[in-house]
Amino acid sequence: MIKISTIFAAGLIALGLAAPVVAQEHQTPQIERQQWSFAGIFGKYDEHQLQRGFQVFREVCANCHGAKLLAFRNLAEEGGPMFSEEQVKALAAEYTINDPEAEGGTRKGLTSDRWPGTGQSDADQIAAFGIVPPDLSVIAKARSITSPFPQWIFNYFTTYSEGGPDYLHALLMGYEETPPEGAEIPDGKFYNHVFPGHAIGMPPPLADGQVPYANEDGSEVPAEMLTAEQYSKDVSAFLMWVAEPHLNSQKAAGFRVLTFLILFAVLMWFVKQRLWRRVH
Repeated sequence: MIKISTIFAAGLIALGLAAPVVAQEHQTPQIERQQWSFAGIFGKYDEHQLQRGFQVFREVCANCHGAKLLAFRNLAEEGGPMFSEEQVKALAAEYTINDPEAEGGTRKGLTSDRWPGTGQSDADQIAAFGIVPPDLSVIAKARSITSPFPQWIFNYFTTYSEGGPDYLHALLMGYEETPPEGAEIPDGKFYNHVFPGHAIGMPPPLADGQVPYANEDGSEVPAEMLTAEQYSKDVSAFLMWVAEPHLNSQKAAGFRVLTFLILFAVLMWFVKQRLWRRVH
């Protein structure tokens, strides 16, 4: 009768031999982790970065992608871009919303409306792009990066959950004008060393100086803020907020819970000392 230990050892050897094959089949590029204001247990969203990211989303990404879970009023909520209610009302009014109950079937947008999308049907988008571009509402949570052993273990202690923004930033900056030797890119596709298969239908969306940032006081924005890399970081942070808008409040609630548990544990220790101090 074969011992269980022998079977276990054979299984480990088989897994060890198969690992290189699996790694080759699913090999992914090494994606550099970025510094995010919302990283770690003490991290919070930077509302100014979210405002810049929304501007990039609105002027660049929203031309092809939707965000059907984003409502205009969310842009004024605490923990987000923190636009004023007047700004959000003015922004919503710039868009035309299809409403069968309204006169003429359309009306101006309200703060309660969802993001209106591109205005194109799925058929129109398929004709233009070959596919329907994905909705960006939860794209920052739907995408992530892989961490080799033992790094993924430490992620539990560092509360690393920024794989989505790291991936999105790497993807947006992963275009190469000249594909490497041997890479076959079909017509209408673009080479991106991060995208699986490396042939992506989306053309490079960002370029230096493309989005004119402006300070609230009218002062000039430094030139280093008007780069494709900065745009990429800002819009990736914004999409993380869209996917997880209550991150700041969730972390605050976590601290309150931990504080209560620590105080409760101390109280229970004193109760135990009071009741059992004479028992040896």
